[in-house]
Amino acid sequence: MALTLITSKTAPGDADSGALVFTNGSDSVVLDSTYKEYQFHFVNLHPANNAVAISFQVDTASNTSYNQAIASSFFRTKHHEDGSAQEIAYVASYDQKPADQAFQLLCNDLGNANDESVSGLFTLYDPSNGTHVKHFTSRMSEVHESDIMMDSFCAGYVDTGTALTTIKFKFDSGNIDTGTIYMYGVS
Repeated sequence: MALTLITSKTAPGDADSGALVFTNGSDSVVLDSTYKEYQFHFVNLHPANNAVAISFQVDTASNTSYNQAIASSFFRTKHHEDGSAQEIAYVASYDQKPADQAFQLLCNDLGNANDESVSGLFTLYDPSNGTHVKHFTSRMSEVHESDIMMDSFCAGYVDTGTALTTIKFKFDSGNIDTGTIYMYGVS
């Protein structure tokens, strides 16, 4: 497989209302049938607020309200910085049911200290398909506000047969201070 860099968005300059948005036609972004798989590489996204989660939502050409139905599953591992505890756990409260239209959390309670940020990989499969649901996977590595190293995994699908043209990544509160998301097509 080969990765083709399509574009990148860097906060705060490219942030739109505290979010990094990839939309067809803007900055040469093309979320279409050119590729069956798109990867978004998160590099050191740092929040303005403490104890926030990075999340995503998508939309179609005829809709800009970011309210597509998502079904998902979420689990994480964590290791306290002082070595006092470790855990692997399924987190049912971060799952969405097929009718849920909220932004999907990809990590939780990220800290905003200088040594705290989130990096990871989000993959969206076949977004231009006009028949089937659109699957996604995510793995985020973050430093929690309580000095805990967390590795969060989320997977699921966007429950629409309509082609997706826009994806938005944002913190659930406040702005993205710094960081970059790179968008790649996979061939």
